Amino acid sequence: MRVGVMVGPERGDSAKKVARMIDDVRWAEEAGLDSAWIPQVPTDFDALIAVALMGASTSRIELGTAVVPLQAQHPIALARQALSAHAAAGGRLTLGVGPSHHWIVQDMLGLPYEKPAAYTRDYLDVLGVALRGPGDVDVENDTFAVHNPLGIGPVARMPVMLAALGPVMLKIAGERADGTVLWLADERAIADHVVPRITKAADEAGRPAPRVVAGIPVCLCAPSEVGAARERANRILGEAEVSPNYQRLLDHGDAEDVGDLCAAGDEEAIAARFRRFRDAGVTDLSVRLLPLGEGRDQLVASKRRTREVLAGIAADLR
Repeated sequence: MRVGVMVGPERGDSAKKVARMIDDVRWAEEAGLDSAWIPQVPTDFDALIAVALMGASTSRIELGTAVVPLQAQHPIALARQALSAHAAAGGRLTLGVGPSHHWIVQDMLGLPYEKPAAYTRDYLDVLGVALRGPGDVDVENDTFAVHNPLGIGPVARMPVMLAALGPVMLKIAGERADGTVLWLADERAIADHVVPRITKAADEAGRPAPRVVAGIPVCLCAPSEVGAARERANRILGEAEVSPNYQRLLDHGDAEDVGDLCAAGDEEAIAARFRRFRDAGVTDLSVRLLPLGEGRDQLVASKRRTREVLAGIAADLR
């Protein structure tokens, strides 16, 4: 199992975001991690611009978006932006996309959120042709009528991952993408719900075994602090649980919230949780570092200790 880390803008001074993200991804590469996954926070820094910046500051590590909402831009515009970022990163972009959630698409963007699976299929029709460029993109389906020349092509093959939570989306991911990027999926949900469906769809489509990227919070702490770590996870990462899509995914597993998903405790406890995800069929972990402490100095120290442990566990799991 490959281990990567989430690198994103998070909160704070906008002027400092770029330097912080570049520092984080440089650490990840130097520590030997396999990947860095950049979330597209609805209210914050653009993930593909972040990939381009990180690509110019690294040389080896895979850079993935987790994930870009499809409804926010036309597939030609997304293809052009992704191909540009892919080139800037030396061919190391893995494009994670998804149909997002009603509270982003409908409530925030003011766009219809109807039949997201059908919309995803139609979107991928256009995106798939565009990403194979350069050349003419001529696609007509129920959603799009595209006749667009594109002069840019991939500098290397660009994997496409699809955020897929329910059975229909997992089938699309198996048939049309290189795998899925998950959030709020615990070991049982992955083993019993995600892996069988996406693998079956890939097999029936004659595609290679799909990647399964699971995002989880990680907090290095004393056993007596595990409860506090889970409470912190729920406090700062729990907003996505309002989505019915995530609620249905949680129903497939044992976790009730993101705190239950958190790998918290000492090094042995974290490594054991990682192995359980591996045994469930996860091919890649995307770790969201969750420092614990009172005040900035304690939080910075906690993050550094967690990083060191993470790098050691990742090396052991290869």
